[in-house]
Amino acid sequence: MVVRHAAGRALAAHLKRGGLIAYPTESCYGLGCDPANRNAVKRILKLKQRPQRKGLILIASHYRQVARYVQPLALHEQQKLQRDGAQAVTYLLPTRRNAPRWLRGMHDTLAVRLTAHPFARQLCRSLNSALVSTSANRSGQRPAKTYAECRRLFGKKVWALPGRVGKRKQPSTIRAWADGRIVRK
Repeated sequence: MVVRHAAGRALAAHLKRGGLIAYPTESCYGLGCDPANRNAVKRILKLKQRPQRKGLILIASHYRQVARYVQPLALHEQQKLQRDGAQAVTYLLPTRRNAPRWLRGMHDTLAVRLTAHPFARQLCRSLNSALVSTSANRSGQRPAKTYAECRRLFGKKVWALPGRVGKRKQPSTIRAWADGRIVRK
């Protein structure tokens, strides 16, 4: 993780130690962690009361931040991923054989979005890392839309970052990469 200021370095260290964060995204606050940290992912799943088998979304500011988890994409495919991220489209990309089950669940794909939300994008850019991104809520409940809601829901279990949620009313659209079919609208 590459961070240049003191607060950013503290945040990067928090994530490397397995800490959890809450941050604004396109439609709600997201819960996130270092995707390479299995224990952190387990803590998010426990906090949300979400089964691992469902898999999680990774957000990134650039394809190279998720390249270690997914099958290689040609440059024009990477550009499509970036372009469609501006419309909050998440794609189910085929994974590499060594992609961790704690991220992909029972699937041979991984949900990836190259986020265009200014805060989330800058966060990934500053950390030079993808982040787990799942709605900041307990499974089946309404997601948090504000910093204050995150603090109320999760207290000190999660480092909540103040910021503005985007204007989208619905979560990201999820599409299958292979055929473009909509899996979640």
